[in-house]
Amino acid sequence: MKPALVVIGNGMAGMRTVEELLALAPDLYEITVFGAEPHGNYNRILLSPVLAGEKSVDDIMLNTREWYDANGITLHAGDPVVHIDRRRRIVRAQSGHEVRYDRLLIATGSKPFIIPVPGHELPGVLAFRDIADVEGMMAAARDHKHAVVIGGGLLGLEAANGLLKQGMAVTVVHVTDALMNQQLDKPAAQLLQRALEARGLTFMLEAQTAEIVGPDRVTAVRFKDGTEIPADLVVMTAGVRPNIELAKSAGLHCERAIVVDDTLQSYDPRVYAVGECVQHRRATFGLVAPIWEQAKVCAAHLAGAGHRRYVQQASPTRLKVTGIELYSVGDFIGAEGSEDLVLRDARRGVYKRLVLDGPCLVGAVLYGDVQDGPWYFDLIQRGADISAMRHQLLFGPALAA
Repeated sequence: MKPALVVIGNGMAGMRTVEELLALAPDLYEITVFGAEPHGNYNRILLSPVLAGEKSVDDIMLNTREWYDANGITLHAGDPVVHIDRRRRIVRAQSGHEVRYDRLLIATGSKPFIIPVPGHELPGVLAFRDIADVEGMMAAARDHKHAVVIGGGLLGLEAANGLLKQGMAVTVVHVTDALMNQQLDKPAAQLLQRALEARGLTFMLEAQTAEIVGPDRVTAVRFKDGTEIPADLVVMTAGVRPNIELAKSAGLHCERAIVVDDTLQSYDPRVYAVGECVQHRRATFGLVAPIWEQAKVCAAHLAGAGHRRYVQQASPTRLKVTGIELYSVGDFIGAEGSEDLVLRDARRGVYKRLVLDGPCLVGAVLYGDVQDGPWYFDLIQRGADISAMRHQLLFGPALAA
C-alpha cells in the first residue's frame, strides 16, 4: 500500500509542491488535498486583473478539478481541516471527514489583517484575498459609488486600480507619508502617486482610521482627527498574518509562523509546511519566488531525494497596474557607508536609484523604465563586483558591457 500524503491548503504553495512532487515521483503517494475555498487551485496573484476586468476567473485557474482526477488526487474543496491528531496521524475536516496520513503538508497561507476599529464587521467591509472577496467588490461596484481602500501598499493600490476600473470613486488611505513605503523610496513613491492621481485615484496619507461608520452597512470612514469621508465599500489591505491556528492547536512549534528547517520540515519530522504560513530562520514570506523555491525543496524531500536545502534570497517587487512600470529589489534604503546612484528624467517620468555597498550593488528602485530590472537583480544575487562599470551602471547592460 502506498504511503498517504495529506495536504492542508489548496492554494499556490501547497499545489506547486504537489506538482513538483509528481514530476519527481508520480506514483509514490496516495494524495489527499483539503481546501477552504470551493474551487480548484487558482493564481491568487492574478486576482487584481480579474477585479480590473482584464481577466476572468476561468483565466486564472491553475489546476481544474479534472487535473486532480487525472493525477489520482482526492480533492475536498470547500471543506477545510479543523483538527490534526498527530499521535494517531489523522486530520479531521469541517464536514467530519477523517483521513490518515504518513506525511502531512501544511500550506494554510495567511489571513488578511482586519484593523479592529469600531464598525470593522459591518457589511461592505472586505479584505482582498480570494475569489469571494473579488466577487463582493464587483457586486458593490454595480450598486454603489464610493470605495475606500485602507492600506497604500502593493495590494491596496492594485485593489484601488481595479475598483476605479469598475467605475467607483476610490480613496486610498495610508498611515505613512509615502505609498508602498516597504518597497519604494520617497521620490519613486511620489512619481507613482502622481501617475495614479492622473488616473483618478484620491489619496489620504498619514491618515489614521478611527471608525467605520454605518447603521447596517458602511456609509463612511472616520479618522482620528475627526474628519469623515463617504464610503459604500471599505477594502482592508493593511497586511496579512500567517494562518497558524490549526498548527498551533496541533502542538507544532510556532513563533510568528510555523517554524521549519532548511528542508521545510517542522519540529515533527512527518509534518512539512510551505508558503506564507512558515517561518524559516526568523523570516516569513509573501512573494511568490521564495515560495516556488520552498516547493521545490519540500517536494524533493517528500520524494526521498533530499539533497536540496532552502536558501533565502531577495525577491523583486512589481506592481500589477496596467501601464505603470515599477520594479524594486534588495536594500533600497541603504546603510551607513552605502552610496546612491540616481537618474531622474522628469519629462519621461523615469527614475532609477541604485544602492551600492563597496564594489557591490545591493538594491534598486526603478520607475517608468524597468527593462533592466532583471539584470540588476542578477548582479545583486551574484554579489558581482561592479567597480569597473560603476559609471555606466545606471544606463543598463548594453553600455556597461
